[in-house]
Amino acid sequence: MGKGFYISKNQAIVAALLAAVAVVTIIALSIVYSKEKAKRALPLNDEKTSPVTPTSPPSNEPWDKYRLPDTLKPQSYNITLWPRLTEDAQGMYIFTGSSEVVFMCEKETDLIIIHCNKLNLTFFDGHHAKLIGMHRTAAPAIKKTWFQVETQYLVVQLKGTLKPGKAYSLSTEFKGELADDLEGFYRSEYKEDGIKKVVAITQMQATYARKAFPCFDEPAMKAIFHITLIHEPGTIALSNSREIESLQIDRINVIRTRFEPTKKMSTYLVAFIVKVIETRVRIWARQKAIKGGQGDYALSITQPIMEFFEKYYNTDYPLSKSDQIALPDFSAGAMENWGLVTYRETALLYDPKTSANGNKQRIATVVSHELAHMWFGNLVTLKWWNDLWLNEGFASYVEYLGADYAEPTWNIKDQIILYDMYRAFAVDSLVSSHPLSCKEEEVNKPAEISQMFNTISYSKGAAVLRMLSEFLTEPVFAKGLTTYLNQFAFGNSVYSDLWDHLQKVIDRTPQLKLPHRVHDIMNRWILQMGFPVVTIDTGTGNVSQKHFLLEPNSVVEKPSEFNYEWYIPINWMKKSGEQDQLCMNLQDIEFYTLTAVTWVLANVNVSGYYRVNYDLENWERLLSQLNSNHQIIPVINRAQILDDAFNLARASIINITLALRTTKYLSLEKEYIPWEAALRSLNSLFLVFDRSDVYGAMQAYLRNQVKPLFDHFTSITGNWTTVFTQIIALSLACKTGLPGCRDIIKAWFRQWMQDPDNNKIHPNLRSTVYCYAIAAGGVEEWDFGWRMFKKATVAAEAVKLRSALACTREPWLLNRYLEYTLDPEKIRKQDATSTIGSISSNIVGQPLAWNFVRARWEYLFKVYGTGSFSFSRLINDITARFCTSFELSELKQFQKDNADVGFGSGTQALQQAIEKTTAKIKWLEDNKQQVLQWFISQSA
Repeated sequence: MGKGFYISKNQAIVAALLAAVAVVTIIALSIVYSKEKAKRALPLNDEKTSPVTPTSPPSNEPWDKYRLPDTLKPQSYNITLWPRLTEDAQGMYIFTGSSEVVFMCEKETDLIIIHCNKLNLTFFDGHHAKLIGMHRTAAPAIKKTWFQVETQYLVVQLKGTLKPGKAYSLSTEFKGELADDLEGFYRSEYKEDGIKKVVAITQMQATYARKAFPCFDEPAMKAIFHITLIHEPGTIALSNSREIESLQIDRINVIRTRFEPTKKMSTYLVAFIVKVIETRVRIWARQKAIKGGQGDYALSITQPIMEFFEKYYNTDYPLSKSDQIALPDFSAGAMENWGLVTYRETALLYDPKTSANGNKQRIATVVSHELAHMWFGNLVTLKWWNDLWLNEGFASYVEYLGADYAEPTWNIKDQIILYDMYRAFAVDSLVSSHPLSCKEEEVNKPAEISQMFNTISYSKGAAVLRMLSEFLTEPVFAKGLTTYLNQFAFGNSVYSDLWDHLQKVIDRTPQLKLPHRVHDIMNRWILQMGFPVVTIDTGTGNVSQKHFLLEPNSVVEKPSEFNYEWYIPINWMKKSGEQDQLCMNLQDIEFYTLTAVTWVLANVNVSGYYRVNYDLENWERLLSQLNSNHQIIPVINRAQILDDAFNLARASIINITLALRTTKYLSLEKEYIPWEAALRSLNSLFLVFDRSDVYGAMQAYLRNQVKPLFDHFTSITGNWTTVFTQIIALSLACKTGLPGCRDIIKAWFRQWMQDPDNNKIHPNLRSTVYCYAIAAGGVEEWDFGWRMFKKATVAAEAVKLRSALACTREPWLLNRYLEYTLDPEKIRKQDATSTIGSISSNIVGQPLAWNFVRARWEYLFKVYGTGSFSFSRLINDITARFCTSFELSELKQFQKDNADVGFGSGTQALQQAIEKTTAKIKWLEDNKQQVLQWFISQSA
């Protein structure tokens, strides 16, 4: 149970965060500057100060380096913040505050360098800060202070030096802007019952705490935080720790709330919120959402997930309380602020009447992911952002374990191959990929840090750690985690520290025999990019590995000390059902010549992060098995066969017709994971062929393949009310023009249009129904969908409608919708880039979205900032169909035209888009004709 912070179900009262008051405050510390309002934004310095020192050319001075010097180490902060949620005389929303940081001098220095960005600091005797010595230590006088804008520092130069082993205190007072830019300390506005509400929110990760208060803003600079919030009467404050005092200050009609000191923690995890007074709870959201029961599901799974992680880590939850809050505007999916986790509404709120099973599953996995961080990431924190993968990859792996514990009937653990492994493969098969862990000096600037929050860190990290857990066994893996967490609690670590602890457990487990040490095995997976394809020749018994690249002729310019070879954990099964033991060294594997009726299948349970290829005879045996009795092959490996085959064909390792033949058995398949894997593989074909003569024949073939599945669900459940596979059946049937499908959808949607207050479309099917109904309709259907979107009170329902509005085939409606993304009154800023992405996924909308983004890149870049998590996704979305030489030239011109503006966190995504487009052009030259002939032959 931990430390008694849980509430039992009958005690839990889920309260409203945003009640019937016009202005409410929500704060979770983090910062970003609103470039959109730069003309009237607060200056970096007070009007009484000298002008801001212009950024000088790079030098060897410590203030021109992006990493803090190792001279000072923070011990504690005393922070008071007061957000104002009404506009001031200049029409701005501001906050004021004060901060005192106590730090220890590690090395003698005459400089104090501390992060400070876009804050207006008050002068003390002509300087931006005040310095005193602690414990009767004399502090040197301040010589001068200035801001170093490029590296985001406040620099305090002293007349004397600070002495090693002595403690000092630096105090500041400041003012900042609550912009509406979704990053850092920002504000969200919305209306409830016609009343405007303003919410102040923060998102600290990775480098935004420095805009809330001056701080040593690096993950290794852990400290204890003493937080005080000043807020309006009628509200109550929350923070990372428990409230210890709340006093009414009548003189200025505010409440001052103090919290108990936090545990030692990093700046990016600090969080606090102010809410309307209610009973103390665990789940917070808008008043209507809470009253509608939308927080109940998250509340019901939080306790079992926390209990699971306490047992899994064998470590008590380290804090005295835990709160989770759904926010109206939030750029990330969620943020693991210690003890006060923040979420997008779609990641925490569930309405049984309108939310689909997929929405429920997302909530379970996201809640599990963020709660996993309470230990792995928060209790023990990465030393620097180059090891982000260990933080996020770990949480992305164990989120499946926590969700499986809370919902054991879902069989969710297998879905990691769909949502993480295959996603990682897609990026990691490019020469523009990167290793999981890089050198510290390669990640310095905020934009470079932001780029680390990518598919490789999250999804490849999850897949590689799952592989490690599988070949060590889960009990050994968990024991190593426990000792690792115990040793580094409230401190920082690097990835090799985890390897050390796992090795110690292995050494005490004599029955576990590994051919190499954990360091030797795992460093090959994290210090070099990419992954191998293992080729098994069942005729000769030979087994080999090779770096898998989507474009086989591409040149890998990044050197690897391991020469792009891996120690690969391989297990396999035969037709008899016999499974062989794990083997790590390929030279130790010997496959004897097989008979014509025997097949071998490697990577059972898809536990290893690699693809598998076979000799042609073994491929034929596997295809024969799929077509005769596919259930002999495990469900997850049926998905593997499909996905591996298509990607091997895309890399010109096997013939594309062999890959296409793996789909022939699908008319017999009823399971979700193989169908989903097939659709993802086929979608790559849709994207390159839906503008060519191949598309008609491809449609006809897939229409025949999906018909048995569609007929199956139509006959067993006339009202279509269950499981994910039904969604696939309905969606693919409509996509391929199966008779009856679109008629059903149009009838359901028309029935809703006639009675807008009574939507009888099942939540699981709404995304599909909305999209195809709006695609088949005109302005009447679109405008109805827009009205329902604006009326939606459940975030998950709003997302379905917002996505579906991008499905229209009317260019003028799509162009109007693109313009809406620039108006926060119509489309929230958090949703702008994903809406553009949805429009670009529409074959009619793709060129419109591409032109729109090119024409407005500079504006979009300034509004959403270099650190936006969605920039790389936007570039991926708008270029997904690119497969011609002309599109490649446009892409390169776009890169050239905007070199001065920059691409921020989308820089790597742009390079990958160029690489993927180049690969598709070559592939189409070699394969288009045989793909066309194969589809024609199947429909003859």
